[in-house]
Amino acid sequence: MKKAVVLLSGGLDSATLLYYAKAQGFQAYCLILDYGQRHQVEIEHAQRIARQAGVPYKLVQLTFPWQGSSLLDRKMRLPRRKEINPQEIPSTYVPARNIIFLSLAASYAEAVGASAVFIGANAVDYSGYPDCRPEFFKAYQQALRKGTKAGVQKKAVKICAPFVRKTKAEIIKLGAGLKVPYHWTWSCYRGGKRPCGKCDSCLLRRRGFEAAGLPDPLV
Repeated sequence: MKKAVVLLSGGLDSATLLYYAKAQGFQAYCLILDYGQRHQVEIEHAQRIARQAGVPYKLVQLTFPWQGSSLLDRKMRLPRRKEINPQEIPSTYVPARNIIFLSLAASYAEAVGASAVFIGANAVDYSGYPDCRPEFFKAYQQALRKGTKAGVQKKAVKICAPFVRKTKAEIIKLGAGLKVPYHWTWSCYRGGKRPCGKCDSCLLRRRGFEAAGLPDPLV
């Protein structure tokens, strides 16, 4: 069976991604990353989702001592959706995060003989984050071809971002059909026991479920 590493955060996009990869016939290996994010609770949710899906996972701890993001620096205020200028990169951007995450995932993939890495970037993400855009994934794919053992052997790990042009509602509808346990997913940037309902991520989740015509099991 073909193998793939899935970057699993515990959010609804990555949970859907895991079930999508499995539906595509991949034996999945999840990579969960604890990088000092405010919403540490998502790590517990990611582990639960992986176990429910019957998929092995690795939990890797990282530190960003320089911070540089409101997801890492608790002294910085998290922005609300109405405050975000679509022409600017939001404060929730973590410097070079996806370059780092994809590098770890590609390393994991080479080690287990996986042919693909799945990442859940989507249309909402790439409107604000430079490392969630199609051109970034294309460039990173070229780096894997040039800078890895598998790449120089013409077997480069493939970067798969199947949701990169999908809306949140489209992802939710897909996940509903795949029976994704959305009641175990976590989106809120603030962490805590319940979603705040006010941060950018909570609002995007709410609007996604509304547009999909489905109830959010966390509300």
